[in-house]
Amino acid sequence: MARRGREKATAKRDVNYRQLRNPFPPMELFSKDEITSMHETALQTLEDLGIRVLLPQARDIFAKGGAGVKDEMVYIGRDMVEAALASAPKSIECRAGAPHRDIKLELGALTFQPGAGAPHATDLKRGRRPGSARDFNELVRLTQHFDVFQMVAPLIEPQDVPTHLRHYFTLETQLTHSDKFPFIFSRGTPQVMESFEMLANFRGLDADAFEATPHAYTIINTNSPRTLDIPMAQGLIDFAKQGQLSIVTPFTLMGAMAPITVAGAITLSHLEALAAITLTQLVRPGAPVCYGTFTSNVDMKSGSPAFGTPAHFQASLAAGQMARLTGLPWRSAAGSASNLNDVQAANENQMGLWGCLMAGASVIIHSAGWLEGGLSVSYEKLVTDAEVLNMIAELCAGAKAGTEEIGLDALQQVEPSGHFFAADQTMGRYRTEFYEPIVHDYANFGTWTDRGAQDANTRATSVWQDILTRGTGPSVDAARLSELQAYVATRTSAGGAPPES
Repeated sequence: MARRGREKATAKRDVNYRQLRNPFPPMELFSKDEITSMHETALQTLEDLGIRVLLPQARDIFAKGGAGVKDEMVYIGRDMVEAALASAPKSIECRAGAPHRDIKLELGALTFQPGAGAPHATDLKRGRRPGSARDFNELVRLTQHFDVFQMVAPLIEPQDVPTHLRHYFTLETQLTHSDKFPFIFSRGTPQVMESFEMLANFRGLDADAFEATPHAYTIINTNSPRTLDIPMAQGLIDFAKQGQLSIVTPFTLMGAMAPITVAGAITLSHLEALAAITLTQLVRPGAPVCYGTFTSNVDMKSGSPAFGTPAHFQASLAAGQMARLTGLPWRSAAGSASNLNDVQAANENQMGLWGCLMAGASVIIHSAGWLEGGLSVSYEKLVTDAEVLNMIAELCAGAKAGTEEIGLDALQQVEPSGHFFAADQTMGRYRTEFYEPIVHDYANFGTWTDRGAQDANTRATSVWQDILTRGTGPSVDAARLSELQAYVATRTSAGGAPPES
């Protein structure tokens, strides 16, 4: 019997972090009556005060849908909002580059993205620097390596790539180094449509197949308070027309571009999200769209954004309540304002992360790597945060309590005051039962010292360097890669596509 247990020990641990469900019941910050009052206030504000929409085409779409329009202000009736929420899909099937990477976005689902949109990259070997093509390439490859990131994010801005060519580079990098659900920037119709063409051709999709289900997503930020600018409104229209996913994300900071209270800030965020969602459904009823929020507070002494604060946590809980009222999948965010990957960074990111988890967010962005309130992405922090996300993914699998797990045989084998190290149950499971850390070190002080007394940051450096050296990317069809590169070369020679302002 013991021999059979030892044979089982050769088994390799098999985990699936690709399609997760949130195992935690959602927490509520406000009462049902309070949430209803916030929703009603949002609807009243859209009707009476309106939202500023800078894109004439978007104003025309709102007007044809029944909204009042005066100059740049759009006044949206609650009937329009209710119709939009009724037509927006509550479950969204997202097609990645490989079938096992497909994800479903709905309430109860759980997907993670790394930090996004930073102008700088940083690591312990090369220091803090403006984001480059090399950094974008490396960070996409690191994202691909960790299964717990189910979506590719716009990690940093590759500032050494001209803006009229940047969409070629960022999408080509994603398609060749990742088979996960990709991101496309909303920077004007020409760039978006070229990106859609590149993606559809690379995946071998005709127009109908491409529009039938989302193959890419974008992030749409409103300009709080109550403004929807030209590129973001155009992005909502372009993505809705093509059946691709928009994740609507008002970025509100309490005390700055939003009321200083959690309730006030979330009410503002809610009404802005409702306006953007309504636009997508006026363009194409049933267009895939995610409700979103990114609300924290500012440091009232300096005016700087703060993340991972109690107010950030509370705002996530309140946003979750508003999202569940709509029934739509929704996006929230973690993140850190720390200037380096230290204890503050870990504390803030985890506080923000747990706020999202307890709120029931379907998508958690900035879950790893984000520093300085979004001004940089750290290679080491990407790794140390991925460790935490892996452990959360382990919790998503739950725990079993069948006959084999309860282990009466083990209890019978071990005498009082004995130990379970040699029990058949232990020998059969010791290599597969527990989570295997990627950067944490559980050695005692003496062993740790003998190994060089490296801290977690130093170990994380070795981890990302090893990943990039080994190169763990998807297999790519040579013919489609050649076609993609030829397309990019042709369009580059023709002058590219400048972003619309």
